[in-house]
Amino acid sequence: MTATLFGFLIAFALILVQVPIATALGLVGFGGVILLSGWTPAFSMVANITRDSTLVYTLIVLPLFVLMGNLVAGAGISGDLFRAAQALIGRRRGGLAMATVAACGGFGAICGSSVATAATMGKVAIPAMRKLGYGDSLSSAAVAAGGTLGILIPPSIIMVVYGVATQTHIGMLFAAGIVPGLIAIVGYMAAVKYSVWRNPALAPLADETEKIDTPALLRSLWPVLVIFGVVMGGIYGGFFTSIEASGIGAVAALLFALSSHNLKLAEIYDIFADTARTSAMMFGIILGAALFGEFINITGVHEGLLKVVQGSGLPNFGIVLLMILVYLVLGCVLESLSMILLTVPIFFPIIKVMGYDPVWFGILIVVVVEIGLITPPIGVNLFVIRSVMPDIQMMTVIRGVIPFIVVDLVRVLLIAAVPALSLWLPQLMFKAASG
Repeated sequence: MTATLFGFLIAFALILVQVPIATALGLVGFGGVILLSGWTPAFSMVANITRDSTLVYTLIVLPLFVLMGNLVAGAGISGDLFRAAQALIGRRRGGLAMATVAACGGFGAICGSSVATAATMGKVAIPAMRKLGYGDSLSSAAVAAGGTLGILIPPSIIMVVYGVATQTHIGMLFAAGIVPGLIAIVGYMAAVKYSVWRNPALAPLADETEKIDTPALLRSLWPVLVIFGVVMGGIYGGFFTSIEASGIGAVAALLFALSSHNLKLAEIYDIFADTARTSAMMFGIILGAALFGEFINITGVHEGLLKVVQGSGLPNFGIVLLMILVYLVLGCVLESLSMILLTVPIFFPIIKVMGYDPVWFGILIVVVVEIGLITPPIGVNLFVIRSVMPDIQMMTVIRGVIPFIVVDLVRVLLIAAVPALSLWLPQLMFKAASG
C-alpha cells in the first residue's frame, strides 16, 4: 500500500509540473518495479509490455478515428453545424447558446476530442454570439461545456483508451455513450435557460427579420449524417466491427475533405502529419499507463483496497460515490486522460469484484471527467476558450460555467443511480445484432 501511495503521488506531482503523461507514468512504473523486483524483471516487463500493449489490433482505431475527426474539422463542417443549429433552435432568448451546445454535440459525434470540439466551435460560435449581443460569460461557457461532449458522444478517443486498458467492448462503450450524451445536451440547454432567466441581458432576443435558408443548411450537413450513419450504423447493424468502422469512417472523411473546396492538398498533408504526431503521443501514453498498471498490480494494492472496502460496511453504491468524489477532486488539478490512466488500475478490479458492468463504469468515468474539463483551476476547456478568445477573462468563463457544472453533477448521480441509462441501448443493439 505504501509503495503504491508513493508511486501515485510521484506520478501526480510529475504531471502537475508538466511532465508528459507517458513519461510520468512510465518512469514511475519502471522505477517502482525496479525497487520491488529488481533490474532484470523490470527490463523484461518493459519488453513484454511494449510488445503486448502496442502491437494490439484494436489500437488501430486510435489513429483512424483521430484522422477522421481532423479531416472533418479541417473541412469546415463546424460552421455548417452551427448555422444549422441556429436555424432550428436559435429563434428565442438564449437560442444561439443552445444552438452552440447542439452543434458541439454534432461535432463531437465525428470528432471524438473535447479540446478539438471546444477550440473549433469556439472560433465559430463565440464571435457570432458576440455580434448579436450575447454576454461573454454565457457564450464562452456554452462552448466550454458543449466541448466536453466530444469525449462522450461516440466515437470517443477516451472511450477507446478505456476500452483497450480494461478489455471492454469498444462498440458497446460507444452505444452506451449516446443516451448520456443526449441527456447532457438537454441539461446544458437547461443551464442556458437558467442563466438567461437569471440575467436576461446575457442573451437578447433574436432578430426575426434575418432570414435563414434552413433547407439549404440541412442539406449541407449530409457529410456529418453520412459519416456518423455509416460508422455507427455499420457497427450496430453487424456489418463490420468498430475497428473496421474506424477505417471506413476515415476513408469517408478523406473523400469528403478532398471534394470540399475548403480544404487543399497541402492542408490535408498537414492533417495527416498532425494525426501521426497525435497517434504517436497516444501510443506512448498507453505504453506508460501499461507500465504504471503493472507496477500497481505487483504491489497488490487493489487486493488491499478490496479488503478495506469489504470491511468498511459501506454499500456498493456508497463505494461508487466515494470513487466519484475522488474523480471530482482530481478533476480540479488533472486533465481527463491523466485521471483515467492513474485510477483505472486501482478502481477497475474493485468494480469487477462488486459485480458492476465495465461498460457502465466506463461511461460513469467519462461523465465524471467531463466535469474536470470545465472545473477550475486546471479545466482544460477553460484554457482552450482563453486561447481562442484571449480578451475574455478567465473569471468571466468560470462564472459562466457554474450552472453547467451543477447540471453535470446531477447527471453523474443520475447515471450512477440508474445504470440502465447507459446499458439499455448497447444491450438492445448488440442483442439485435447477435440475433
